[in-house]
Amino acid sequence: MAVKRHERTRARRAALSLLYTSEITDEGATKIAEEGRFLAEEGSLPEYAQALVRGVEAHRAGIDKHLVATSENWALARMPIVDRSILRLAVYEMIYVDDVPTSVAINEAVELAKDYGGEDESPRFVNGVLGRIAKLLEEEASAGNDPRAILGGSVLASASAAGEPVQEGDLPAAAPLSGATGVSAETDKPEGLAVASDEASGTASDAVASPLEEAVHGA
Repeated sequence: MAVKRHERTRARRAALSLLYTSEITDEGATKIAEEGRFLAEEGSLPEYAQALVRGVEAHRAGIDKHLVATSENWALARMPIVDRSILRLAVYEMIYVDDVPTSVAINEAVELAKDYGGEDESPRFVNGVLGRIAKLLEEEASAGNDPRAILGGSVLASASAAGEPVQEGDLPAAAPLSGATGVSAETDKPEGLAVASDEASGTASDAVASPLEEAVHGA
């Protein structure tokens, strides 16, 4: 059990790196992985990391609805990229991965935020958002509803009832990339994260190094 836990922790770090790299380079995370342009911190990309990335990309619109409705005073597009990616990973696990308890998904996300969060308050912010989502999911389960089937609906209703207006325009069909939000890769990049670039052109290189690799090995 301890070995599996360690493997999944490593996989979550790799998945976070991929999602972060995806936004910085403006390319799909799955595409980057499939083309072999991502260098995992310990060799090959773990299967669980690949599953997480595919899941987040497949369900991103629904996941983002939850985040928009529960991230008080924070527009999704204005969150630090790494915090947004951590939240997406955790929400995917909470809803779609049956053998990961909600508490474990939240704890793992908070640990990622402690290590790589974009702000000093990232761990508390991540914990608060996921805690609210966990409560809503528990309420849906108690009512006999399947969160997978009604993803986003009850959350929007709850947010409106709580006096937190949610406009349809706030719910993008897909998560905004850094280039679409006006947030530059340089200003939004947390300390310790890096993306390989071509020094001559300033563009992302063909072989994208893991953004978390330097931070992990320096820990």
